[in-house]
Amino acid sequence: MSPIVKQKGEKFTIPGKYLLLIFTLICLVLMMITYGTTVFDKAMSGAAGAVVVPFEKGVARIGEWLGNRKEEFRTVEDLLAENAELKAQVDQLTEENTILNQEKYELNQLRSLMQLSDEYDTYNKVGARVIAADSGNWFTNFIIDKGSNDGLDVDMNVIAGGGLVGIITKVEPNWSRVKCIISDGCNVSGQILSTGDTLIVSGDLELMESGHIRFSRLSETAQEASVGDKIVTSQISDKYLPGLLIGYVNSIDWDNNNLTKSGELTPVVDFQHLSVVLVITDRKQEIEEK
Repeated sequence: MSPIVKQKGEKFTIPGKYLLLIFTLICLVLMMITYGTTVFDKAMSGAAGAVVVPFEKGVARIGEWLGNRKEEFRTVEDLLAENAELKAQVDQLTEENTILNQEKYELNQLRSLMQLSDEYDTYNKVGARVIAADSGNWFTNFIIDKGSNDGLDVDMNVIAGGGLVGIITKVEPNWSRVKCIISDGCNVSGQILSTGDTLIVSGDLELMESGHIRFSRLSETAQEASVGDKIVTSQISDKYLPGLLIGYVNSIDWDNNNLTKSGELTPVVDFQHLSVVLVITDRKQEIEEK
């Protein structure tokens, strides 16, 4: 083996195979020292205490934090699923409650109609539902789901809620139009039930906003008429059957001519809430012809 000779101007280098041999010998020596003695135990323990243990603690804390976050996420997911289920149950119960309230309202309406039917048991009647109405706060004109196929005809009286609603003005095979007594321009011949004095009940939507409609042409001799008296349809009405309750006297005043009286009445029918009605199939003209 020829010696390593450094040429002039060249850097000193050790061949790679010699470096490998040197490092290998150093590792073998250290392994023998470590295996046979305790020289490095304290140093290694110190290094482990200073580096490895804090690192392990950090890893453990990170693992614990991630575990807690995972559990929290699982809890949130469970709560969201439970909330969605409860919301669906609330929606279902709300819908069922709405249906029950609607059925209760319709049942009360039907009971009211049955009672009303008993009050006017001398007339033939057909029940009908309100399926459409003119815009506004009041049922002035509306459509019912019965027509000529059900025996209905023009000028038949319509009742609900204890008294007179209006009269049929148009009939088709499966539906009919009803004009209410509160409509502007509608006039009904009525009378005070307790005295028999006649008057004219006139529709007035502007006045109806206060819950009343107008009556007029009450004779000056009607001295006994007073607030609270019942007003019903009269015998002399050309289209309305006699004895149908219209409402109650709310006020009475002398007219300017001092010969007649006028005032306001409170209708017995709730013209803001109509869903079912009774149509009296006996017409005034037909009854008078018999």
